[in-house]
Amino acid sequence: MLSTTKRTEINKGQHKAVFDPDQLDAIIDESLIAHIAITTESGPVIIPMLAWRVDRHIYVHGANNSRLMHNLSKGEPSCLTFTLFDGWVLARSAFHHSAHYRSAVIFGTFERVEDKQEKDQVLNHFIEHIAPGRTDHVRLSSDKELAATMVLRIPLTEASVKISCSGVNDDKSDLERPVWAGVLPYRTVVGPLEPADGLGDLPEPDYSTAYGDRWHRS
Repeated sequence: MLSTTKRTEINKGQHKAVFDPDQLDAIIDESLIAHIAITTESGPVIIPMLAWRVDRHIYVHGANNSRLMHNLSKGEPSCLTFTLFDGWVLARSAFHHSAHYRSAVIFGTFERVEDKQEKDQVLNHFIEHIAPGRTDHVRLSSDKELAATMVLRIPLTEASVKISCSGVNDDKSDLERPVWAGVLPYRTVVGPLEPADGLGDLPEPDYSTAYGDRWHRS
């Protein structure tokens, strides 16, 4: 069960609330983009960042001189959101049009990953997540590159999940209107690969196992 705190309580659309931690993990693992809120001297800022999960933590990385990373590393309260858009719900009335989506909100504070070996492992974990087996072939990060990179993590201890997947919800008085109604799905398709110049006869790697039904099928 996901945590139930004042901040994770869903008041609007309570029937869309989901408390299964596996659903939270699935949204994070598919999205890999978090919108992170911080408060600066100039006011609030929300910045999209690559973010990935390892067990019960979310990780982000950036340059040591990044304003966002510096802000987050102070250990002040933060909020992350992940959203996957799955389609439009087209109703017979303008008012009842809606969307299918999966979203997650995580609250907490970030901390630095100081250990060089751990930092290297979680960065490589991200590469393996998007391209299984790739760390066996590429040059891994040097000590200099690791030193120039800040890695932060936040625990998945306070989070909420909301999933909208129901059909058309028209008023009874509109059901006889001669208007098409239903769902207009959105689907993310991954691939095919687009090779860089100068690869010669190098074989094309297969990363399809990371994407399941989202992988491009010719």
